[in-house]
Order: sequence, then C-alpha cells, then structure tokens
Amino acid sequence: MRGYNFTRPLMLIAIAVLTNFAVTSICMLFGMNQDSASSLGTMAMVLAALWVFSRQRKKR
Repeated sequence: MRGYNFTRPLMLIAIAVLTNFAVTSICMLFGMNQDSASSLGTMAMVLAALWVFSRQRKKR
C-alpha cells in the first residue's frame, strides 16, 4: 500500500460523475427528452473516464 495513490481513483470517479451531470443538464436545457439526455450523459461519462484513465496511465 506504500505506493498506492488514492486520489487518482477519486478523481476519475468525480470527473465521470460531473461529466454525466453536466451533459445531461445541458441536453435537458436544450429541450432533449430525459431518456435521450441520460443516454448521452452516460456515453459522455464513459468517454471522459476512458480519457482520464489513459492520461493517468501515460504519466506513470
């Protein structure tokens, strides 16, 4: 546990959740129905999580 950095997983989760919330809110603001906005938010959340994970792996 000595070399484990606990902030990286927390940052990954926070970015994914905030991305989901932001994309869903923006889509709802522009008049998209709730199901479509939620689906688009989930896709954006997965893409953001993959992007952050790949960036973190490159820095190691």
